[in-house]
Amino acid sequence: MADMGDPKTVLHHYLQATRDDLIWKLDGLGERDARLPRTSTGNSLLGVLKHCLNVEAGYFGATFGREFPTPEELVPMEAYEEDPQADWYAREDETKDGLIDLYRRVGAFADQTIEQLPLDAPGRVPWWRPGRQDVTLQRIIVHVIYDLARHAGQADIMREQHDGAIGWQRENTNVPNDYDWPAYVAKLTALADRVG
Repeated sequence: MADMGDPKTVLHHYLQATRDDLIWKLDGLGERDARLPRTSTGNSLLGVLKHCLNVEAGYFGATFGREFPTPEELVPMEAYEEDPQADWYAREDETKDGLIDLYRRVGAFADQTIEQLPLDAPGRVPWWRPGRQDVTLQRIIVHVIYDLARHAGQADIMREQHDGAIGWQRENTNVPNDYDWPAYVAKLTALADRVG
């Protein structure tokens, strides 16, 4: 078991857990359901995953002077000039399984950065505003966990809206079994109506 008293190990653990949860939210979905827009701004489960893999590739790559081994698989920075949402959807030539595989490889690449550098290693985020670009590895790990956790929350809701699949983690849903959800929703709706 990893030394959970070591700050880097703890950060790395939560980063990996969030990655796993994002991938889990795509379990059992076909290509259409994985990429189908589920919000008024076009968010999809596969789009969230693609965005997160590009986030990790950038923050654990360019920020620390490293380049992902196959950069042509990532969304290039110039693509955002034409389409600011370029990393939020899967193109026709991309597949769910292909993007999951790419995310796992990006994760391994990011893990190398984390393993090879101390938490106080300096980096520079080229796309941040001048005066805010200088960072440490610790700040980037926390920033990426924060970013990915927000997107994992989006994925939780989108998956629940799709087919009712709920849960915090595959092994521990953190949701009561055999709960009367329609009655619970009715109770909360009545409460909102009374106070609203």
